[in-house]
Amino acid sequence: WIMASMGFIISIPVFADSGFVILNALNKSLTRKAGLSIITTAVSLSMGLMATHTMVPPTPGPIGAAGILNAQLGLVILLGLIVSFLALFPTVLFIIYVGKRNFLSPETEEHQQTQQPTPPTLFKSVLPILIPLGFIILKSLHDYRPFIRQEDFVSAISFLGTPVIALFMGFLFALLLPAKLEKSMFNNKGWISESIINSAEIIAITGAGAIFGKMIQLSGIGDMISGSMGDLNLGLMLPFLIAVLLKTAQGSSTIAIITSASIVAPILPQLGLDSEIYKALTVVAIGAGSAVASHVNDSFFWVVTQLSGMSVGQGYKSQTAASAVLGFSALLVCYLLKAFL
Repeated sequence: WIMASMGFIISIPVFADSGFVILNALNKSLTRKAGLSIITTAVSLSMGLMATHTMVPPTPGPIGAAGILNAQLGLVILLGLIVSFLALFPTVLFIIYVGKRNFLSPETEEHQQTQQPTPPTLFKSVLPILIPLGFIILKSLHDYRPFIRQEDFVSAISFLGTPVIALFMGFLFALLLPAKLEKSMFNNKGWISESIINSAEIIAITGAGAIFGKMIQLSGIGDMISGSMGDLNLGLMLPFLIAVLLKTAQGSSTIAIITSASIVAPILPQLGLDSEIYKALTVVAIGAGSAVASHVNDSFFWVVTQLSGMSVGQGYKSQTAASAVLGFSALLVCYLLKAFL
């Protein structure tokens, strides 16, 4: 439960693959002390990472889908947090069951004692995450149902809650993380330069996925799906299944999310999903589908199995099966929210 919770939080600002690499050593250490199977803790960590990676902006897939479907970003964040958090409970219970039936001891590692910089405080660490999310959610909630009357305050919230401005504030707060800013941080080997390089890869993947999705959209596949499946009244199930098929076929959750959003965007009215709240739920449902299923053509599958010492067979029984539980559990929560909202 601890590792799933850590992954759930870490993956909001960090790519799931990177988050697992960062937390892998800590996970192995805690697993050895607790006498647990590495399958239980590693897959719990990976599912926590995947939950927010696929369903909660500002990760690239959900934020791209929100833009394509013209969904309010704050509502997507709020609903994504609720859905992913609730879906994680049955997923972890399933992982505990699988881990008990397939015990695997964590590999022993030798750690070299190196001098590490003083880590920032917890307060400083969460500010770059919570400040942008808070303003985006506040703006979207007010846009959805106004609750502030003072005009100057409304203008300030509208400005600060704009995604680009909110994320820029997050960047400014991130500059407070080191004890002091040094010139070496800005050179080609500094952490700021490394961050830009890592971001460029993510932006390229997201852009390529958006281009691919636009090509599919212009090809008329949306009209074809509308004509063949529009009368079935599938609602949230259709975008979910499209995301499942795309993720299973090519492995990338980000591309599956953006492409699925491009396909269903023209047929949202026919599916009855064109209201603000339903568009946000559609983004989350697509994210849920993109979690199913993490297998051998998914780079994250290999990160989890190789760093944990699992065989491919053990990966299928745990990582792949757990990702399916996560995705379908999230879809169920989406339907429950749709019924109440």
